[in-house]
Amino acid sequence: MDDYQLNMKRVYEKPEKEDGYRILVDRIWPRGVSKDKAAINEWAKEITPTSTIRKEFDHQPQKFEWFKQAYWTELTDNPRLEPFLIHVFEQLEQTPVTFVYAAKDEEFNHVVVLMDYIKTIKAT
Repeated sequence: MDDYQLNMKRVYEKPEKEDGYRILVDRIWPRGVSKDKAAINEWAKEITPTSTIRKEFDHQPQKFEWFKQAYWTELTDNPRLEPFLIHVFEQLEQTPVTFVYAAKDEEFNHVVVLMDYIKTIKAT
């Protein structure tokens, strides 16, 4: 399964067949998006950053390195992460998986950290 397709996409973008299995990775449901329009297969709020670090980060690029380390620690310590990852990798054997999120900034957000975390553990 070295050739898996794990993607990220804003929930406000139109869902496409190529997205495959769509997992919402936000703690709060995205404002102004109906469940039908979001076309989400699963909502994985249990692996999202805690409110404490999310609020401290506040999507400020200058705080991203701090946020990345804090969220990485939360992921490592999260007992729900392993079952989530097993499930994601099972899905990836069958179809692309797209992590869907609401953040405006596509470069400095928690999904970037989550994707990096997954790629790192997959490489080990």
